[in-house]
Amino acid sequence: MLIGYARISTDDQNLDLQLDALRAAGCERLCTDQTSGAAKVRRGLDEAMKLLRADDTLVIWKLDRLGRTVKGLVDLVEQLQEQGIQFRSLTDGIDTSTPAGRFFFHVMAAMAQMERELIKERTKAGLVAARARGRMGGRKPKMTESKMTAAKKLLDAGTPAIDIAKNLGVARATLYRALANQKSSLEGIDKLVYSGSLPPITEASQTKTKPRIWPKHRTGKRVSEEDIP
Repeated sequence: MLIGYARISTDDQNLDLQLDALRAAGCERLCTDQTSGAAKVRRGLDEAMKLLRADDTLVIWKLDRLGRTVKGLVDLVEQLQEQGIQFRSLTDGIDTSTPAGRFFFHVMAAMAQMERELIKERTKAGLVAARARGRMGGRKPKMTESKMTAAKKLLDAGTPAIDIAKNLGVARATLYRALANQKSSLEGIDKLVYSGSLPPITEASQTKTKPRIWPKHRTGKRVSEEDIP
C-alpha cells in the first residue's frame, strides 16, 4: 500500500502540486501538514506513520517535505526500515526498495554521522579556545566583582546581610556562597547570621556564653545546657 505525505509551510503555498503527483504515483491514502519542517509536532506525518504497515511505502514529493536536516531524514527512514516499510521520493528519484535507493541512504547516514562528529569537535575546540582566553561557559555569576567589593564594605560597616543582599538584588544564600568562595572573606563570614551580622568570636565570648535553655522537660521544669550530664 502506498501512503502519500505532503507538507506546506505557509498559507501562500498550495498542496495541489504535491497531491496531484502523489495520486499519479498510485497513493491510496494522503496525509497533509501545514507547518514548518522544523516543527516537532506534525499531525499529518504522525497520522501517516500510524497508517503504515510492513511492506507499505511512504511516498513524498520531495525530500525537503519530510524534514530539513539530513540527520532527521536519516533517522526517520531508518525507523521505517526497522518496521519493514519502504520510502520513496518522487522528485529526487529515491526508492529504498531498490539497491540504488538503499545505497543512497547508507551514504546519507554516513554523512549525518560525520556531521555530528564534526560538530562535537568544533564545540570542544571552541570551549578550549574560550578557556584559554579566560572565558568560562555556563551562566554568568550574579555576584560580580563590583558587587563583592560593595558587599564587603557594607559588611565591615555592620550592615545586616539581609539588607546587603536586598540592595544588591541577589538572594541571601547567593551572597553567603559568594563570600564563602573567597578566602579573603572568611573573617567576614564569621559575622553573618540569618538576620544580620555578629561580632567576631573571641575567647572571652566563648567563656562567658550563657547556657542555652530548652523547653520544659517531662518533669515540668525548664532544662538548661548545664543540667545535661
